[in-house]
Amino acid sequence: MDAHAQQDYPVKPIRMIIPFVPGGANDMIGRIVGMKITEAHGQQVVIENRGGAGGSLGVEVAAKSPPDGYTLVLGNIANLSVNPTLYRKLAYNPVTDLQPITLIAKVPTILAVHPSLPAKNVIELIALARAQPGKLTFGTGGGGSGSHLTMELFKLQTKLDMVHIPYKGVGPAMIDLLAGQITMSFGAVPGVLPYVRSGASSRLRALGVSGPKRIAALPELPTVAQAGVPGFESTLWYGMLAPAGTPMPIITRLHATLTRALQSADMKERFAAEGSEPIGSTPQEFHAFIKSEIERWAVVVKASGMKAE
Repeated sequence: MDAHAQQDYPVKPIRMIIPFVPGGANDMIGRIVGMKITEAHGQQVVIENRGGAGGSLGVEVAAKSPPDGYTLVLGNIANLSVNPTLYRKLAYNPVTDLQPITLIAKVPTILAVHPSLPAKNVIELIALARAQPGKLTFGTGGGGSGSHLTMELFKLQTKLDMVHIPYKGVGPAMIDLLAGQITMSFGAVPGVLPYVRSGASSRLRALGVSGPKRIAALPELPTVAQAGVPGFESTLWYGMLAPAGTPMPIITRLHATLTRALQSADMKERFAAEGSEPIGSTPQEFHAFIKSEIERWAVVVKASGMKAE
């Protein structure tokens, strides 16, 4: 791409690949951010949901796309930091095949159980699971997803034996949790909040927040660490990337657009209402963060014996 074309960028719609099915936090965050890019540059951002293989399929498509700024991908903890350890043969290298633009947000999850479960808090849940090894079920967005990773960390730290039920996204898992088909799930705050906010008539019971601090949206809900599992912490995260080789002037322009949007009052308010924290890192910071997260979660993947579903 010549310098003139870079200067005029973008001159046509931009494809944003979201490597998961519609309905989860990935989809919500991607669409919010896509709208901001459209507002800033006057070109439509076309969302393409490409689920499968723990988010790997969509990232692979992005990594192999022309590095011209017209394909972006929403990466997350699973497809950038877990899958390199989880899958023996990954068709992309998240460190070398993608160009980070910015870390968009960190999102804690909520440990939610079906109201039919007698456990009213984390301590009671642990006692119940210990009394019935291999009986309680937990739903996730699929093998190696952020929700799966968080539950495996919870199982490791509490030494519990529970059954994993993988779904093709957190949305379908939440539907079955609401129906009582599964016992519990760690769901991203935006997807769980509507079902736990209504007090006595709530459709799910929230037991704890996975992140390092309580959230403004549910200030009365303790963190899982406060509720009985000291040191427990797991936060989902999302970032925007382009294929490696995308010209730096384009990366710089997109970075400026995204960080400006994340610092805007309406975005901060929207993210806070849903328990999310907007970030807005530099491309270099995001690159270093991905590498550190690969190392961190490799330990959990190996210790838990997690297998790609």
